[in-house]
Amino acid sequence: MRLARRAFLGGMLTASIGPSAPAQRSLFDGSSEKGWRAVGGPNFPHRSWTIEGACLKALEAKPAFQDLRTIDEFSDFELDFEWKIAPAGNSGVKYLIYREDVWKAQGSEDFHARGRGFEFQIADDGAEADAVSHAESRSGALYGFLAPAKAPLKPVGEFNSARIIRRGPHIQHWLNGKQTVQANLNTPEIRELMRRRKVPLELPARSPIVLQNHSSEAWFRNLQIRTL
Repeated sequence: MRLARRAFLGGMLTASIGPSAPAQRSLFDGSSEKGWRAVGGPNFPHRSWTIEGACLKALEAKPAFQDLRTIDEFSDFELDFEWKIAPAGNSGVKYLIYREDVWKAQGSEDFHARGRGFEFQIADDGAEADAVSHAESRSGALYGFLAPAKAPLKPVGEFNSARIIRRGPHIQHWLNGKQTVQANLNTPEIRELMRRRKVPLELPARSPIVLQNHSSEAWFRNLQIRTL
């Protein structure tokens, strides 16, 4: 089995939170841009994102796309959120951001902007080309690294619930109540994949949460974070 298709790699991580843990707080108030800005820029990227129906909505951004990031940065955390995707769509939630890339779109004065980090993959698994071809590109995956364990997935156009837990190098992904990924990013297998993909081996201590614009419609709501 290819390394990227192993859904569980070393390092046990419990999801329990002690009684003294901080309370959850919302990253999005459902109606305003407060707390969010473009990757690589100071303002909310209106050509790539909008607020619709109490959701942050990624638009079919052309000619340029921009990822959306929290202004705040986080170390260890537990993030709960809900998402839905358009038919054949692709998106994701990124964390452990080690770089923000900005470059000019071909034939345009507009700029692309990408947050580079680890990603909870979101896709129309049955129709999006990358997801159909590669298991590690399906919903709930650690994108490009680990395929997800099978989890119940709502039909395209309906909201799914998700959770990301990060404690140091230990990662969990959950989808609709089912754990899809458990990983230790310090294992030799993962670190070798990081080297191949030119991902820095030194993990950032703090990082924003980034929502991906992949030039397809995607909706995010009820984003709640608890620092651990």
